[in-house]
Parts: sequence; C-alpha cells; structure tokens
Amino acid sequence: MEVEKIKEAIKRASQDLFRKYGYHKTSVNQIAKKAKIAKATIYKYFDSKEVLLHTILMDYIRVSVDELIHSVPEESGEEQYLSSLILKTSRISYTICNEFIGWEFIRESANAQEFLKILSDDLEKLLIRSFTDIHLSQSDQTFPARLGFLIKASKSIIFSFAFISVSDSDVRKNFVSFQKELLPYLVKAALKP
Repeated sequence: MEVEKIKEAIKRASQDLFRKYGYHKTSVNQIAKKAKIAKATIYKYFDSKEVLLHTILMDYIRVSVDELIHSVPEESGEEQYLSSLILKTSRISYTICNEFIGWEFIRESANAQEFLKILSDDLEKLLIRSFTDIHLSQSDQTFPARLGFLIKASKSIIFSFAFISVSDSDVRKNFVSFQKELLPYLVKAALKP
C-alpha cells in the first residue's frame, strides 16, 4: 500500500469506530484491525490516538466549513447570513462532540475539554479566515474582530451545554434556546460598527 492509501485507511477506520463507540471507547488495536494493518503502522503515521482524532476532525471541519460558506445565500442579508453561519457552525461542534468524542467522556475528562478548546480555536480561525477571504468586504477592517467575537461568544455558550446538560435532549433544548433567545442579540452586537 502506498503511504496516502494507508493513512486514508487508518483515518476511515478510526472515523467509523469513533462514531460508533466514541473516542474513549475505541482502542488503537480496534483501529488497526479494522484498517487491516499492524498497530505499529498507525504510530508510524500518527503520534497518538489524539493526533489521529485531531486529523480526522480537522478534515471533517475543513469540508464542513467549505460547504457552510457556500450554502448560505448572501442575499438573505448580513444578519440572517451570520445567524445561519453560527447555527451551522454550532451543529458542526455538536456533531464533533456527539458523534466522534462522546458527551460522557467530554464531561468527565479534563483532556477532552482541553482538546475541544484547541479544536474550537482551530475552527474559529478557519471560519474567520475563510469568511474574510471569500465573502466579506475588505473595506471593513473591523469585521474579522467582530466575527471573532460572535464565534467566541457562541462557542462558549454551545460548549457549556455539554458540561451543564444531563442528557442529549437537554443539549438540544439548550441549543433551541440559544438559537431563539441569545443568537439574535449576539449577531446584532457583532454587526454594530
């Protein structure tokens, strides 16, 4: 197998297992077995299971952000556009927590919480860079900072759901409250010159 095919097999096997069992409950042995390679081969390409997870999630985020950027019509108005952006970004974060890592592990593990902070910072930078490059007027030099404020405030609220909610239905309820009650005010604050 050539290098890229091996890496893809490892990432695909990991993604399937992380989504099925969660990051914490998936072992490197299971990944190697599913990818039909030796366990040592995984460590040849990825320093740790955490690095492998980060790689998979960044791939997922890049594809999701690209789809997100091109899926919201700008004609809907800047306020609606940003609201839609934040909601879709929040869904990406929810999917990462729910399908790849697992809520219980996130609530109980300081390592998972630190990992999520790093990942959400990467997501924030990618979003700001993508939107400033593609959609936003270069004449408004303050917009990247205001978009950063909107994303930081939103992600803090969204990630707090994982730590205060007892069940997935609580997370969903909190998300709906955020969408209806908080997001409109955050968007208005971000749009003020």
